[in-house]
Amino acid sequence: MSKPVNSLESPRFCGVRTFMRLPHVASAEGVDFAILGVPFDTATSYKPGCRFGPESIRAASSILKNYNEVLDVDIFEECSGVDWGDIDIVPGYLEESFEKIEEGVATVLQEDAIPVIMGGDHSITLPELRAVAKKHGPVALIHFDAHSDTGSDYFGKPYNHGTTFHWAIKEGLIKPEASSQVGIRGPLYSRDALQFARESGMDVITGWELHHIGIEAAVKRIRERIVPGTPVFLTFDIDFLDAAYAPGTGTPEIGGFTTHEALKLVLESCQGLNLIGMDLVEVLPESDTADITSFAAAGIMHAFLSCLAYNKRQAGTE
Repeated sequence: MSKPVNSLESPRFCGVRTFMRLPHVASAEGVDFAILGVPFDTATSYKPGCRFGPESIRAASSILKNYNEVLDVDIFEECSGVDWGDIDIVPGYLEESFEKIEEGVATVLQEDAIPVIMGGDHSITLPELRAVAKKHGPVALIHFDAHSDTGSDYFGKPYNHGTTFHWAIKEGLIKPEASSQVGIRGPLYSRDALQFARESGMDVITGWELHHIGIEAAVKRIRERIVPGTPVFLTFDIDFLDAAYAPGTGTPEIGGFTTHEALKLVLESCQGLNLIGMDLVEVLPESDTADITSFAAAGIMHAFLSCLAYNKRQAGTE
């Protein structure tokens, strides 16, 4: 593994804005993680525009620093990383874009780097998981969201940002018995809207339940389902946060969670797990206020990177 990259000393590439000022390169060879953008929002059902999410998150990330005092870890003392840039997609052409997303993520995985992905709408997670499963097999999914995204179709068509995990389960990309959906809330299409996820074996911790049981109990439930060593993919829809903390999203929901609660969930859920990928989706800059949604997104990604660094350090001391 190459020497860890110190983001504060890394030059910007040709004036391109990058996540945490990481070097912008088209290769992930020899590094621990690669940041990728997926500027795709063709599968949205309400407000489009999250194709501009990666650009906005990159801008917000410039305020971040290397050290996470909660875990007592410096990301770039333990890990090396690059900003791989954006995957080229085909606006308006969903399945063609899915092929490009899968190919782009597969390229990063082939170089043994962990993909850390900025969306884009939540449909992008399906081709990401297709690439991940080809390398690691089916994964345990930790899914923070206001919406279960397990509908079978949308107006008779299979792919939409609300059907992602229905097809991920059907295609055998995730292990439902090891997976959790957390924060699900809001009005539903029907009484049985969450039936598929639950009958498939996923643990669905609704938003109402999460408020009731608290963060620590939820973390315990998430972690006790995952057999040690199981590959884990984290997917975070920014509308997990209450609309007051994330107005910049396409399908906002009230009754949600604070940024502090989100950070605590990520930091405490991911310690010691075999993390093999992450995405953060549905940031819509046009609807944002003072960039608070983008700052939240960048901070949650920072928490995930901190866990990567913490886990690598812990593995080195065993």
